[in-house]
Amino acid sequence: SYEERLSQGKDPESLDKEFLRLWIAAHCDPYKDPIPDIPDETLAEFSAKYIRLYEQVTGLDFQKPKAGEPIRGRVEASLTKALPEYFSK
Repeated sequence: SYEERLSQGKDPESLDKEFLRLWIAAHCDPYKDPIPDIPDETLAEFSAKYIRLYEQVTGLDFQKPKAGEPIRGRVEASLTKALPEYFSK
């Protein structure tokens, strides 16, 4: 919680991309150096953070896609469902 993090001398958990910016700054000077490849385990950690934030903000469980499901098809189906007036055929 916010209070626990402050009592431990830690920064509050960020609700934006700050954690990614901090990771990059810890691994290079983003104004002078190329951004290094971000390891898969770090990307998974970032994804988990966004999933937790989604669930906190919406009050809904995040529905993970089926393994191997093509991303483009999933995005198109979601947009068509959410905005049929723009995406129905």
